[in-house]
Amino acid sequence: MELAHSLLLNEDALAQITEAKRPVFIFEWLRFLDKVLVAANKVDVKEKQKKLVEQLTGLISSAPGPPTRKLLAKNLATLYSIGDTFTVFQTLDKCNDIIKSKDDTPAYLPTKLAAVACVGAFYEKMGRMLGSSFPDTINNLLKALKSAESQGRGEILLSLQKVLSGLGGAAASCHRDIYKNARSLLTDRSMAVRCAVAKCLLELQNEAVFMWTTELENVATLCFKSLEGSNYGVRVAVAKLLGTVMATALMPKQAAVMRQNVKRATLEEVLELMATGFLRGGSGFLKSGGEMLKGGGSVSREVRVGVTQAYVVFVTTLGGQWLERNFATFLSHVLDLVSHPRATQTHVEAVYSRRCVSFMLRATLGGLLGEKAQIAAGKEICQAISKQMRAVEAVVNDISGENKAGAGDVSASQHVMVCALKELGSLVQSLSATASPLIQEPSVGLLETVTSVLLHPSMAARLAAAWCLRCVAVALPYQLTPLLDRCAERINNLKSSPEAVSGYSFAMAALLGGVHQCPLGIPHTKGKLVVSIAEDLLRTAAQNSRLSLQRTQAGWLLLGALMTLGPSLVRYHLPKMLLLWRNVFPRSQKELEAEKARGDSFTWQVTLEGRAGALCAMRSFVAHCPELLTEDVIRRLMTPIECAMTMMSHVPAIIKVHGAHLKASAAMVRLRLYDILALLPPKTYEGSFNALLRELVAEFTLTDNSANTTTSLLRSLCHYDDSVLMGSWLQETDHKSIEDQLQPNSASGSGALEHDPSSIYLRVPVGEAIPGPLPLGVSVIDASVALFGVVFPHVSFKHRLQMLDHFAECIKQAKGVRQQAVQLNIFTAVLSALKGLAENKSTLGPEEVRKSALALVMGALDNPNPILRCAAGEALGRMAQVVGEATFIARMAQTSFDKLKSARDVVSRTGHSLALGCLHRYVGGIGSGQHLKTSVSILLALAQDGSSHEVQTWALHSLALIVDSSGPMYRGYVEPTLSLVLTLLLTVPPSHTEVHQCLGRCLGALITTVGPELQGNGATISTIRSSCLVGCAIMQDHSDSLVQAAAISCLQQLHMFAPRHVNLSSLVPCLFRVCVSLNRSCRGLRVRHEPGKESRRQQRQHCNQSVHGQNLIRAFYLNITETGLEGVLFGMLDRETDRKLCSDIHDTLGHMLSSLAVEKLSHWLKLCKDVLAATTDSEKKDEMDDDTMFTGLGEDDKSKPSVAPRWVTRVFAADCLCRIILLCENADKTHFDLAAARSAQAKNVKGDLLVLHLSDLIRMAFMAATDHSNQLRMAGLQALEDIIKKFASVPEPEFPGHVILEQYQANVGAALRPAFSPDTPSDITAKACQVCSTWIGSGVVSDLNDLRRVHNLLVSSLDKVQAGKGSSSQLYSESATTMEKLAVLKAWAEVYVVAMKIKKEAESKPAKPVRSGDDDEDEEDLGTDVLPPDSLITLVQPELPSLSRLWLAMLRDYALLTLPAEFSSQLPPDGGAFYTPETIDTARLHYRSSWAPVLHAVALWLNSTGFGAGVGQEEVSSAPSKPPGLPQGGSTTIKTFEESVKDRMHLMLGVSIEFLCFPRPEEPIEHVMSCLRALCTLLETPCAKTHIADDQLLAVELLNVLHRLLLTRDPPAVQLQVTAVVQETIRAAHDHLQRQKTAKGQKHYVTLHIRFACCL
Repeated sequence: MELAHSLLLNEDALAQITEAKRPVFIFEWLRFLDKVLVAANKVDVKEKQKKLVEQLTGLISSAPGPPTRKLLAKNLATLYSIGDTFTVFQTLDKCNDIIKSKDDTPAYLPTKLAAVACVGAFYEKMGRMLGSSFPDTINNLLKALKSAESQGRGEILLSLQKVLSGLGGAAASCHRDIYKNARSLLTDRSMAVRCAVAKCLLELQNEAVFMWTTELENVATLCFKSLEGSNYGVRVAVAKLLGTVMATALMPKQAAVMRQNVKRATLEEVLELMATGFLRGGSGFLKSGGEMLKGGGSVSREVRVGVTQAYVVFVTTLGGQWLERNFATFLSHVLDLVSHPRATQTHVEAVYSRRCVSFMLRATLGGLLGEKAQIAAGKEICQAISKQMRAVEAVVNDISGENKAGAGDVSASQHVMVCALKELGSLVQSLSATASPLIQEPSVGLLETVTSVLLHPSMAARLAAAWCLRCVAVALPYQLTPLLDRCAERINNLKSSPEAVSGYSFAMAALLGGVHQCPLGIPHTKGKLVVSIAEDLLRTAAQNSRLSLQRTQAGWLLLGALMTLGPSLVRYHLPKMLLLWRNVFPRSQKELEAEKARGDSFTWQVTLEGRAGALCAMRSFVAHCPELLTEDVIRRLMTPIECAMTMMSHVPAIIKVHGAHLKASAAMVRLRLYDILALLPPKTYEGSFNALLRELVAEFTLTDNSANTTTSLLRSLCHYDDSVLMGSWLQETDHKSIEDQLQPNSASGSGALEHDPSSIYLRVPVGEAIPGPLPLGVSVIDASVALFGVVFPHVSFKHRLQMLDHFAECIKQAKGVRQQAVQLNIFTAVLSALKGLAENKSTLGPEEVRKSALALVMGALDNPNPILRCAAGEALGRMAQVVGEATFIARMAQTSFDKLKSARDVVSRTGHSLALGCLHRYVGGIGSGQHLKTSVSILLALAQDGSSHEVQTWALHSLALIVDSSGPMYRGYVEPTLSLVLTLLLTVPPSHTEVHQCLGRCLGALITTVGPELQGNGATISTIRSSCLVGCAIMQDHSDSLVQAAAISCLQQLHMFAPRHVNLSSLVPCLFRVCVSLNRSCRGLRVRHEPGKESRRQQRQHCNQSVHGQNLIRAFYLNITETGLEGVLFGMLDRETDRKLCSDIHDTLGHMLSSLAVEKLSHWLKLCKDVLAATTDSEKKDEMDDDTMFTGLGEDDKSKPSVAPRWVTRVFAADCLCRIILLCENADKTHFDLAAARSAQAKNVKGDLLVLHLSDLIRMAFMAATDHSNQLRMAGLQALEDIIKKFASVPEPEFPGHVILEQYQANVGAALRPAFSPDTPSDITAKACQVCSTWIGSGVVSDLNDLRRVHNLLVSSLDKVQAGKGSSSQLYSESATTMEKLAVLKAWAEVYVVAMKIKKEAESKPAKPVRSGDDDEDEEDLGTDVLPPDSLITLVQPELPSLSRLWLAMLRDYALLTLPAEFSSQLPPDGGAFYTPETIDTARLHYRSSWAPVLHAVALWLNSTGFGAGVGQEEVSSAPSKPPGLPQGGSTTIKTFEESVKDRMHLMLGVSIEFLCFPRPEEPIEHVMSCLRALCTLLETPCAKTHIADDQLLAVELLNVLHRLLLTRDPPAVQLQVTAVVQETIRAAHDHLQRQKTAKGQKHYVTLHIRFACCL
């Protein structure tokens, strides 16, 4: 192969190699030529041009494959554009002759296609240089188009696109001919041709004015027709065409307008045309509204989805500014679509239409508008909702009945409401705290508007309003408690309105469901409030039959939502809940029988709804409070559950008596029952298995169900890798939310809140914006299938056999469509069961069970439905896994081998080839080793079956599975497989994207199999490596983004195994280009591959050479300028709405930051600064007038101003800032030394050190800390703290004795002040306290006034602490208050510790010498307000009496909270000084992070006051003022000083020894140091010395603990501190001995004296 690398093709080498390898040899030469021609010397090229042209034109006739002809055409065009153009017309004529040839044989087709490709490439490259030859060429191509087959049609259209692109306006004379010939092909049966036409017409509309003027309606109609029966690729291509043409019609390009006097279409005309497609599809135009209503069937879903995408393209093409200016019109238009009767003919159609409109709004508003414009859009949406609601109220209040048409309006308005409220919720949630103007401006009245919809007659609208309120509460957590209170008040006041009871209970449930997203939570009392409202509703339900149903549903909904608050709150209400659950069901079998005879239809409906609600609340309890599920609680839950299971058998009889309208309520009971049973251990209900299984099997085999409903779980139970066969890879695209409705299973993509109101309080599924439960019929079948999988592993073998036989019988009995539905459901259940067996490590059962299961599965491998074949293959693999016997596996494999050898039909060949792949996947290489050879040979043969691309796809997919699972065992088959992969890549038409995707997977698996061997230099390995690289190159150039993604994946693996052989310089620009790909899967994959892609050196190298990448991106509307790849990624964060992709971008930027930030410091800091400093600069362009708007459309870059960085991006930038500081600290200490940095900079101009950017760092931290986004404030305060810690001790070289941070004192004070305002959330105030103490303790503050300002902030927060537990107007949970108060006390403790340290140092220093005159001058310069050493302690002193009391109370709390669980009864029943018993678990965490500095501070205070002598009485007598006081109840007995000393001593030593016994690994070393310093300080006091010396056991215990600490903790500082404590302990003992000796001596002297006296 290496011989091919020369400008000319080495014909001798080509002649020597085998026929099979020649295409690869030629392709490699063309690749080499493609790279070399551009860089080659023009003289060399001209010398060899004649021979080169001969060789290249010769290749046209050699029947080249698609990738080869593409490269061949490109090289020929490049050669002529670089060299002489004398012979270009001869070559062009030669190509035209080939195209004209009458030879229609398949063998001649590749030659024709190559000639077509060459013609396209010539015109694209040279355009007008080819003079007037184009009319003949175009006519020639158009003639060929009429008689060509599908592959030829596609290639000719793409060639025409290139001709048009190269000629521009010069080809105007041929535009109409091309249009006439191409338009009819928009409805071609081949999807690839439809895509090609769309691309060709898209190019044509750039210059052909008639397309967006006179022909506009016809183009639209053609596009609508083209969308009928389309696939995803066609929808994307046609939507792009339709959207762009409409945008151009509205705002023509300036050049075209100048040439011809064009009448511009109005916005109304354009939107009306688009609406036609959405509402009517491709069936023609509307003349009047009446005619539309008469029209027949509903619009095809493919058309609706395609037009939806076109709307997004239309708005995106016009740009964000246009949308901002015309948003009111656009909103009104799209909401009219969803209120139109044709869009909502059935409930499912209405949900689909709503999804489409929501997609339009989210895709445009979410990505194109900046935050300021989004707020304006939110106001528009509020007005639209308000207007709709007024119309609804007019109809509802119209008692006279004059407004007859009103009822229809109300029904239509619900869909408008759902779309508007859903978008408003998404908007507010994405804006987060930035959305506060929307809430606070009275003129907008967002909350009033949304709450008014809670009274809408339609449940869907009420639920949407509740969801919107949840979004508001999550975005602005300070609204959560007031909203709950407001809803509770309304529910109590409007008890007699069914809508109010329903709407406000939805709102409360939604708000409770959002609490888990608000870290500060809600006050504990709100739980009690909810329980009392729910109880009241359930109690009064029976009093008024008009309200029974709503009150029952509302009561249980609220209790279900309450469970989401978790065990700490539910624990208090559990006994009451268990009682309510027991009472809702009959107590005994007798009562059950008796109630069957009672009641009417309405009573039964209320009863069933009540029981469904009770089960739903139970399910919520089991899901959210697993800690409370003791055996006793489960036993008490089982009573009502078993009763519900028994009741299920009676329901059909009740429905028969009272009517079919009870079916839905009964289905809801079954759904709830299955849901809760799936969460409980099967052992708890094994006595009811028989009855339960009968119900489950009847459910999914549709025994009592006349509808052919299918489950939605099959795709999720099949393996993720099989998505290429099932088409579920659409889940990875940007259009997932609307493409879902085109999937074949029942009600796919029709999820809506009204199908299951309980989902309003559940967590939102990953990747969804809003919960979308499927219709009840599908949900019940899904739940039954899931529960079947849980129960099956616990069922006896006899029953398993009965069920499997019953399944076979059910499939046999059903016919046609019903059979497909039953079979799909049964297969999903079987897969669910096999998965359950595998997870439980159980076996399938004896021979007869296996036989029955195998017969069932094998029968489906020949099913015409591809999804069923997939499921059967998966089931076969799973069976092999659970049976695990070699003979059984051999039998299954042999069956498929025999079938594949004889079968000729596509269905059998695809099914059985997948079966082989699945067997290998689940049994692994070892278990299926003996079948490997046969499997591979059969699949390799099937993969070459060019007559059926479906067979090729399935065979290659299976082959990839086998390569993956066989590992090293496959090594012997690598060469033939690789050869086949390359051959297919070179020959299979690119329109068969699934084949190429599977080839990509095969190639990736082969690279992994060869692994590190790829580094070798042997001939075989070199050939394998070269083949892999060629394969990657072909796939990289493919038009399908998933194939490109596979290429990137393969290159990444190659780079991992053989880094020297992968040229990343070509890969980085490719990654760059794809960052703007329309396809999310591809963008995500490339972004994900970025991080681990290169070693640091290579990463630097390639980021430096991103010039080529910049040129590429500019072509994709992205202006990289000087910010490089990282700038593009930061920009993507503002446009992307997909969370997973944003997370991948964060990771990528993180890796780049780690590798490059220290070296390119200025660049990264500027990037962060630009992001943080950007407010709404890009939105200041508002003042453009309309003329400039119109002239701008042609110049893409200007018409698409980038969106200003959103708050999320700015938070990420602030986090990056902290990471940069950390990276610099680890890299080089010079970054934090100003003198060294300046000298380094003087020596090396490029030297870049962090300390030189200090002013920027402070400014960025200040901007972030004072922002209106709470998350950004937190990040800013964290950055500020990091800056203070790292730079506090950096001296200022020009002013000795001073530090560089002194000049920023005012900035720091200003950054901290807003965090102490009354309305600031607790977590921000807590963080600000931490920064305050760090700042004061850093010793930087030299100005007494600045110190006072910061000190006053802490004093103001101390007043808050002294307000006590029961402070009024609480917005957040008690644990948030605990966190804030403890943070304040911790901050004061840290300040006090520093103050005492400064005081001690000042006392130990000698008196200051008199300063020299120079110094005095210096002093004058810096201000007279320099701090005396005792200034800090004098500021703290006034607060010490209250502080010491609070600190001691906090330590008592902490001591109690650290007690083991078995002593929990000793905890005070009403909580401690700073925590409540309900929030004890979260409070522990806050105490754990705060206690250590407080302990040290208390020790210092006790030391300085002689254990509180003189203040002790005051402290004890203040105990009656309970709020912040002591947890020991109201005991006010006055203690003696000795008792007080003893208590405090025990408290201090108890806390210290408990901690030092078991310091947790995650505890910071500072805590250990604080604790040791506290002990040391404590033992310096005479009282403590006396106490510890008197209690020798205590001293020994302390020394034991210290000994262990000395052995287990390494840092020298800790060990020194340990020895200091030991010294103090020994000193105490020594002093005690001395005192004892002295005392003994005195005693002896007194005795002698007495004796002597007596003797006298």
